[in-house]
Amino acid sequence: MIIAEELRKQFGDFHAVKGVSLEVKPGEVLALLGPNGAGKTTSIRMLAAILKPTSGRAIVGGFNVETHAREVRHAVGLLTEFPGLYHRMKSLDYLLFFGRLQGMNDRDCGNRAVQLLQQFGLWEAREKRIDGYSKGMKQKLALIRAMIHDPNILYLDEPTTAMDPHSARTVRDAIAGLRSAQRSIILCTHNLNEAEELADRIAVVHDGGIAVQGTIAELSQQLMGDPIWELRLAQPQPELAKRLANLLTIEDVGADWLRYRTTEPHQLNPVLIQRISGWGWPLVSINEVQRSLEDVYLTIVGQTHRERVSATLEQPNAAAVAEVAL
Repeated sequence: MIIAEELRKQFGDFHAVKGVSLEVKPGEVLALLGPNGAGKTTSIRMLAAILKPTSGRAIVGGFNVETHAREVRHAVGLLTEFPGLYHRMKSLDYLLFFGRLQGMNDRDCGNRAVQLLQQFGLWEAREKRIDGYSKGMKQKLALIRAMIHDPNILYLDEPTTAMDPHSARTVRDAIAGLRSAQRSIILCTHNLNEAEELADRIAVVHDGGIAVQGTIAELSQQLMGDPIWELRLAQPQPELAKRLANLLTIEDVGADWLRYRTTEPHQLNPVLIQRISGWGWPLVSINEVQRSLEDVYLTIVGQTHRERVSATLEQPNAAAVAEVAL
């Protein structure tokens, strides 16, 4: 549904995007994570046929973003981080206007608008001008605008920003429902909990390119090593680590607990339980230590920061070179 191959965008001497490649299948949500200025928004604008790539190729909904830009714009729904709203209009008039731009007839657009306004809790405010809406209400209306023509592809940039928890939950539920309807969705967000809840795969954008991408489990394995498990006893055992050193790859240990790595818990843990029971030590639990998307993301950010510092240190200092030359 969405395929990008080595997309690049250059503004003069500035390289905003330096070779982004990704694929999003029907029914899949891809979360784009990364700091401000990493190239996420520019990538989305190219995939929405708003910006023309300097080089590379992108196919969206079966259309090339360069040669069939108009078709791409009709195929996608786009929620920008700072959506422009026509504040003097009322919501139904506003949605009807954008529905017409997407080629919808007034009847279908009106029915769709009523359905979405009710779904997102804006129906009671339909007679208000948009400038009377709160920030959260405006954000929901902008999302409805992106969805008005029922697109198969959605680009959502910070969809729950400025929303209260109840409204944010409504939007997340709607996104989950859109995924089940076989739509392809790219979600740009700084909310890691939101990305972890909604995304099937993660792509971390850094310095104009994708540093890593994959499922949370894949990235966790790749960046943080084998899963960590924790064993807890009912009382301290000074010889806990010593007794199990020949069986486990121990990561950390306390008086009554121990953490270890394994890729085969179904084989190792029964043996471990048998030994602990044989020694008469009361076992409280053996559980995998959950690693969140935040753990993975901070590991990636830490690595890219160290690589950037290392590259900077390896470059000769111009002032020092000049001084030596003199």
